[in-house]
Amino acid sequence: MTTPFATIPDDGTPLRVVVVGAGGMGRAWLRTVQESPLVELAGIVDLDLEAARVGAASIGRPELPVGTGTARLASDVGAQAVINVTVPVAHHPVTTEALAAGLPVLGEKPVASTAAQGLSLAAASELSGQLFMVSQSRRYNSHLFEAKRLASRLGSLGIVSAEFFKAPRFGGFRDAMDHPLLLDMSIHQFDMARFLLDADPVSVFCEEYNPSWSWYRGDAGATAVFEMTGGQRFAFTGSWCSPGQETSWNAAWRISGEHGTVLWDGDGAPLSSLGGDLGAAPDGDLGADTEDPGQEIAGSLRDFVRALRTGRTPMGQVHRNIMSLAMVEAAVLSASTGMRVSIDALLEESYAQAVLTERAPGVLEVLKSWTSVRSALAGESVPL
Repeated sequence: MTTPFATIPDDGTPLRVVVVGAGGMGRAWLRTVQESPLVELAGIVDLDLEAARVGAASIGRPELPVGTGTARLASDVGAQAVINVTVPVAHHPVTTEALAAGLPVLGEKPVASTAAQGLSLAAASELSGQLFMVSQSRRYNSHLFEAKRLASRLGSLGIVSAEFFKAPRFGGFRDAMDHPLLLDMSIHQFDMARFLLDADPVSVFCEEYNPSWSWYRGDAGATAVFEMTGGQRFAFTGSWCSPGQETSWNAAWRISGEHGTVLWDGDGAPLSSLGGDLGAAPDGDLGADTEDPGQEIAGSLRDFVRALRTGRTPMGQVHRNIMSLAMVEAAVLSASTGMRVSIDALLEESYAQAVLTERAPGVLEVLKSWTSVRSALAGESVPL
């Protein structure tokens, strides 16, 4: 990946950031930012100023500046970067505003509400020369990295499967939404599969269903089989209304290769069938050749800061991340039509929609300069 972005040299002081969004996930980010020595929280943005003030008070910083405008507050407090923790529908406008103001952005998943909006943000990142990174926080897990290390010793990989069975009673919007499991949760497992395989999706066939006892209006269960670019298959089976013997929130994984199998329950250390030094690592321990990724959002925050300090492309860089959202959209479309869906066809349709709806002339020019969506997302259409 060669997409360039501006760096911020390390002058020995923490990176000054503003957090946009003071809801439940926003509070988690505020705590993480407050605890990190790499960043300094300079302000909180929310359309509800009282929510912003409550968020500031919750971390013992009631004096923090708050505001309703991202670029304005960032300018007022001298922020160097933005952390976007708004609801998905606000991801595109908030990130667009920040990038246009010359600010790099770390955003919560998904990249945007639609793949078309994600493509717009990728083009906006190119235009501004600023990093936009999506926090796929479940990638930042030492056991997941160890599972990938063990899988690299299996020879050619053929099948990766993830089973996800939980029974959360959220209440609120999830109980009423369409496709609750696919839209609100599956992107985590889809993105983790891309990481484990170092591959992107080619096509998918998906079915959705809703057991008779489900408390969700939309389908709370789904089974999807993806063909990946290396010829492997990724099989996902999940349910949000399966009480008893529940899996990890990370799912339970099987990685099958020509020489053996790796199992990971999503919580503890992974196991390899090859034995010897490829057996289970001590809990929390990593192989000598495996990097410690940090843990969940703290790990993604560290990756973001490191990228800005060194120019090293982070895992969630926008061009890299769009494929995870494309997997979700393609699975929903397959379930709705009963047909196998081509990822390239979905990307081209998303691209056409992005070009049709883009209102920023500079962003539109970048979009139109792409030779193909796949090549643009791989960094092949980006000038050096």
